[in-house]
Amino acid sequence: MVSSLDGFIAKKDGTVSWMRSNDNYEKGITLTDEYIEEFLESIDCYIMGSKTYEHALELGWPYGNKPVFVLTSKKLETSKENVEFCSGELKEIVNNRLKPNYQNIWMVGGSKLTKEFMRMGLADEIVLTIMPIILGDGLLFFDYIGKQYELHLKDVMAFKDGMVELSYEIRK
Repeated sequence: MVSSLDGFIAKKDGTVSWMRSNDNYEKGITLTDEYIEEFLESIDCYIMGSKTYEHALELGWPYGNKPVFVLTSKKLETSKENVEFCSGELKEIVNNRLKPNYQNIWMVGGSKLTKEFMRMGLADEIVLTIMPIILGDGLLFFDYIGKQYELHLKDVMAFKDGMVELSYEIRK
């Protein structure tokens, strides 16, 4: 997830145009195309909600030909062969359908789906990229998740553009 420093993932109107940074942190690493490509290659499939899916289509499809599973009860259509729409119990979809076939399942999306993954014990890691901006209001990433979670810091990376990426293992 990408978040502002004050924890917002989008403005109130859902826009994310603020997710670009012109900052210059000299000690940071450069976010290269090769770095991004290596990261994306490590992902076996994506799972997301319908709002994230629709938003991704608007912004320009960033998921390539990797399998994408969209959780929805809506009747959606797609021209993409790698997109499959799923409905039903989240735990059953993840444990019985995805985990036997994919090792690195990357959940993409907003706070609603993230909270469900957390509550059901389906997430084992959180990767949060913090942008160098304070929005002041908008849509929160973790709004009232309702439970305390112990995390273990796995990695921290600071980029030249001022973004900071935090990787946490979720302790169970």
